[in-house]
Amino acid sequence: MSNLRVLRRRIRSVESARQITKAMEMVAAARLRRAQARALAARPYAAKITDMLGNLSSAASELDHPLFKAREAKTTALVLVTSDRGLCGAYNSNLIRAAEQRLRAGAPGAHPQAGTRLVLVGKKARDYFKRRKVPVLAVHTPVPAEASLEFARALTGDLIARFVGGEVDRVELMFTQFISALRRRVVTEVFLPIGAGRAEGRAAGGDAIFEPDAESIFAELLPRYATARLFAALADALASEQSSRMIAMGSARKNAGELMDLLVLQRNRLRQASITRELLEIVGGAEALK
Repeated sequence: MSNLRVLRRRIRSVESARQITKAMEMVAAARLRRAQARALAARPYAAKITDMLGNLSSAASELDHPLFKAREAKTTALVLVTSDRGLCGAYNSNLIRAAEQRLRAGAPGAHPQAGTRLVLVGKKARDYFKRRKVPVLAVHTPVPAEASLEFARALTGDLIARFVGGEVDRVELMFTQFISALRRRVVTEVFLPIGAGRAEGRAAGGDAIFEPDAESIFAELLPRYATARLFAALADALASEQSSRMIAMGSARKNAGELMDLLVLQRNRLRQASITRELLEIVGGAEALK
């Protein structure tokens, strides 16, 4: 009977876990639809303004604008975008693993972390690297539940101030790009200087005519560019997080159902064995009285 009570208690526990994971799966699916819509809506504008400013970077060299000025990357700021919460499968661990590989490969022949400093977005990255001796420039938490322009502007202002002030020579974004509900990938993009890493020889900016003048045009475009790039990256990251959480909770719900079926089968076998044993005792006692 003690084994039967243990099985009944485990069945109740697994059933509760299955109900919780099912609810979390449904919530993640609902949030994924909104996050996916935001991510897909943010991409065209960010891609277009990035391409335009990349083409105009040659013209900006005459203006000596600090955000276009490429210099030797002695110090690189790696902006790692993770989540605040767990229960989303390998979403955060994949990002952290990629960041560690980037740190090790950042300065061949030197100290493993020389030349690269982290800007951490999300509590998971903060908690992980807090326990390790890794140079961290800044931490930005909490991450909004939905992509926020205010959060993107604040992060953009911090990164631009560090780049213009000479604290860092290059800024890279590392986040999870949303492809579909079942596909995601960790990507690293150059954020500052603008136009870095693009193919040379694109002379569209060299022949551009600015009206009224290049200074005022770039002063208006550059904040929009930086905010749009970060907003698109954050929207991709949030959509990827919800997608990963939905899949992880779906797998947990399925595993809980399979475990519960196995426990119910074991319980029924124990009950059947107990009933059979009691019947045998009754029959044996009746035979003894004859």
